[in-house]
Amino acid sequence: MATPADVLQDSDARRAGGAAGAVTLTLRIRRFNPEISQDSWWDEFTVEADPLDRLVEVLHQVKWYHDGTLSFRRSCAHGICGSDAMLINGRNALACKVLVDDVGPRVTIEPIRGLAVLKDLIVDMDPFLEGYRTVLPFLINDSGEPDKERLQSAEERARFDDTTKCILCAACTTSCPIFWGDEGYIGPAAIVNAHRFIFDSRDEGSRERLKILSEKTGVFRCRTTFNCTDACPRGIQVTKAIQEVKRSILFDRF
Repeated sequence: MATPADVLQDSDARRAGGAAGAVTLTLRIRRFNPEISQDSWWDEFTVEADPLDRLVEVLHQVKWYHDGTLSFRRSCAHGICGSDAMLINGRNALACKVLVDDVGPRVTIEPIRGLAVLKDLIVDMDPFLEGYRTVLPFLINDSGEPDKERLQSAEERARFDDTTKCILCAACTTSCPIFWGDEGYIGPAAIVNAHRFIFDSRDEGSRERLKILSEKTGVFRCRTTFNCTDACPRGIQVTKAIQEVKRSILFDRF
């Protein structure tokens, strides 16, 4: 496995040698640093990159070689951790899943909306995670410890399979116009994670979750704009999950 030093050396070699097929990419990045100003500003950087480079790799190049003060979250770089959700050319996406070829020769990058910006592309995730915790996102079963594993049929498992894919990147929630204007709204990601347990045949907490989601800050604040579904980097049918929870409140369980 390549070490960080190997990655840096390879990056240096490619730049020095002019990697075949390299393109010029201009990044226009919204910056914010409360230690400097209470107003945001725009910076531009021009770099050479391979068309198949991920945008997060280009941001690394900017940070390592142009401006070390640039701040953004990133971790796995494989679309699993959900750390690097950003507003890229006006749409929420994970920087590690967007190719240079998808956005070149010029790209605009901003922090996701609806959450307070702490610095540059880093937002305060606490309000988002508070909504997530509100829906009790864990298995509830008070029937006592079973003698053997709690079995499910393939059909029972498939019932909530789609919503197990959530990585809590906040792309869906911060694409929602209702969330932008209503700090109390629990948001699409929280509803998706509630759905995952509401329809789990092993769980006994559905009624409690549905009661939480029936409140004025819950699922009926959704206006079905489909922004959340379009924004999800995992392809979750977010709007469908929200509608299924609504129907459960109205007709099935609550």
